[in-house]
Amino acid sequence: MNKTLIAVTERIRARSAASRAAYLDGVDRLAGRKRGIERMGCANVAHAVAAMPANDKLRIVAEKAPHLAIVTAYNDMLSAHQPYEAYPNLIRAEAHAQGATVQVAGGVPAMCDGVTQGLPGMELSLFSRDTIAMATAVSLSHDVFDAALLLGICDKIVPGLLIGALHFGHLPCVFVPAGPMSSGLPNNEKAKVREQFAQGLVGRDELLKAESAAYHGAGTCTFYGTANSNQMLLEAMGLHVPGAAFVHPHEPLREALTREAVRTALSITAKARYTPIGRLVDERCIVNAMVALLATGGSTNHLIHWVAVARSAGILIDWSDFSELSAVVPLLSRVYPNGAADVNQFQAAGGPSFVIRELLDAGLMHEDVLSVAGNSLRPFARQPHLAENQAVQWHDLAPESGDESVVRRASAPFSASGGLKLLQGNLGRAVIKVSAVPEDRHIVEAPARIFADQESMLAAFKAGELERDVIVVVRFQGPQANGMPELHKLTPPLAVLQGRGFKVALVTDGRMSGASGKVPAAIHVSPEALAGGPLGKLRDGDLVRLDAVTGELLALVSEAEWAAREQAQITLEHAAQNGQGLGRELFAGLRRNVRTAEEGAVSWL
Repeated sequence: MNKTLIAVTERIRARSAASRAAYLDGVDRLAGRKRGIERMGCANVAHAVAAMPANDKLRIVAEKAPHLAIVTAYNDMLSAHQPYEAYPNLIRAEAHAQGATVQVAGGVPAMCDGVTQGLPGMELSLFSRDTIAMATAVSLSHDVFDAALLLGICDKIVPGLLIGALHFGHLPCVFVPAGPMSSGLPNNEKAKVREQFAQGLVGRDELLKAESAAYHGAGTCTFYGTANSNQMLLEAMGLHVPGAAFVHPHEPLREALTREAVRTALSITAKARYTPIGRLVDERCIVNAMVALLATGGSTNHLIHWVAVARSAGILIDWSDFSELSAVVPLLSRVYPNGAADVNQFQAAGGPSFVIRELLDAGLMHEDVLSVAGNSLRPFARQPHLAENQAVQWHDLAPESGDESVVRRASAPFSASGGLKLLQGNLGRAVIKVSAVPEDRHIVEAPARIFADQESMLAAFKAGELERDVIVVVRFQGPQANGMPELHKLTPPLAVLQGRGFKVALVTDGRMSGASGKVPAAIHVSPEALAGGPLGKLRDGDLVRLDAVTGELLALVSEAEWAAREQAQITLEHAAQNGQGLGRELFAGLRRNVRTAEEGAVSWL
């Protein structure tokens, strides 16, 4: 086992000793009770089963059959979640075949960040995660279930479901994915059209045509953003049926894997293999997820979300843990925006199974962990296929990658270190996704140009005010300010400036998500400007240094002048815009109570 992996794991265990022990005490207390139907009053039971078919009532009440919950994030606004419409009937059929019963315990909200990018709805995106966690808790609060199947894929949905499920840590849980959409217009070609539109070289019709060719059917978007990073991390945590992440929604294997998820959930309710999610998700499991993220150059959002996930299980992690692991974890895959391939090509080249096998063999993952497949992570290093009898079987992968431009062995990685880096200095602490950034752009030193929103920056770009070396600073974009929206509309103009030969970078207390691309971006700056963070001391023209080699984020201002400076205040105009209209008022309490990005931006502590 890698020494750094062991050291980081032990440090997390020691740091979390008290909170983890208290959490496990709660798990054991709830696990020791009688089954729900047996301990409830008759009126409670009658309400719980009132709408069930007579045979199901007999099974659950008289025969004491296992009873499964479905918590679903189905809606047909999200292409990734549209296939879930048919899942409850499929799951019921398989449960009945296994002598069990099922109820849809509840639905959780699921918003599409692709729809809301740059619009007011994006200010609800981060907070939707904790809303989903609360909705998961409401769904499971009927407290009649023996295990849960969690149906969710996209950005905030999986972390929200996982946070909610961990607050019911006594329940065995299996996540059920639905797979990516088929490949459309290549992501790099889509990005080129976006840059052309930013320069006025093509019109809206051409841009819409390109976007519609990229996002064109059922399934997850095919770039390696937050949604697909979610699926990689769930594999690394042992919470899927092994290899389920990236099978297309309409392949016969997908239905077979969903049925297998039902059988898996039923198998881990048995006393012989009782594996509640609160026991499964331990320090080693969390570290495995962190390693998988780093080895694949995954979404920067998970430096927020998995901190919150870990806290839900009584485990305390921070960005220094990620940074130390990143120094020793090799980058094993290149999937857009870190390369040209999409997730379907990643899957064809070996996918999560290949990456997990290589990390296990290199001693960079904990193998001796609980999973829904047993007492080891090794089953997740094999790929599923459909046998002639329509049963799911697993096979070992070939020793070599199916495409070395997409995924590589640990002995010959794309980079010796992971795809994410911690930055710190007198501007605070931030993270940068370096896996997509050319090495000659890892250090940028340039004057700052400061904005309080995306629209102001875009207007300055269109007016030709940024045609120079520049570090664009967009502040008052943190969780307390306006819910920490993703700032993807900044990417095309910044890429244009970089393409013209200027040294360009972004510094923000907002987010850029898994689609962070080739422009250096110091994001999640903490503390945020609204909470008194040093980003508020910056002034236009200050020389700023972003150094992803040494891990520095500095305003090159004398210590005396820096100490004497006052914080910039958000203008009344911008303050009035934040949190008003389109339901944003309802989230005021979350904005007031939210912790920093490095603390997981949690609102429930």
